[in-house]
Amino acid sequence: MAQAMRPNTAGGLFATDGKPHPLQDTLLAVTVALGLTAFISAQFHNLHLLSSWTGLVGIFTGAYGQWVSVTTRGRFGLILGLGLAAVGFFLGMAHGGLFGGVVD
Repeated sequence: MAQAMRPNTAGGLFATDGKPHPLQDTLLAVTVALGLTAFISAQFHNLHLLSSWTGLVGIFTGAYGQWVSVTTRGRFGLILGLGLAAVGFFLGMAHGGLFGGVVD
């Protein structure tokens, strides 16, 4: 009857250990939001400033989130956000970069 003693981990969306993780959840939400913004704005050539800066900030936010993350579900979401931010950042850099020709 060891299976009767297992905690229910299917209930929480982010915390698989049953404890609240407000910092990790906030970093996850910010990373995904920045990643989506960077990825979507990178599809438009004239929005390279937005995509490159949001991508860069999303990469740093996601990296810090990975460092302090304690749950697998949180890490999974952070990897998705990091991937979106990185693609948006690199496409933004290819379209004009962080400063857009202001600094040569």
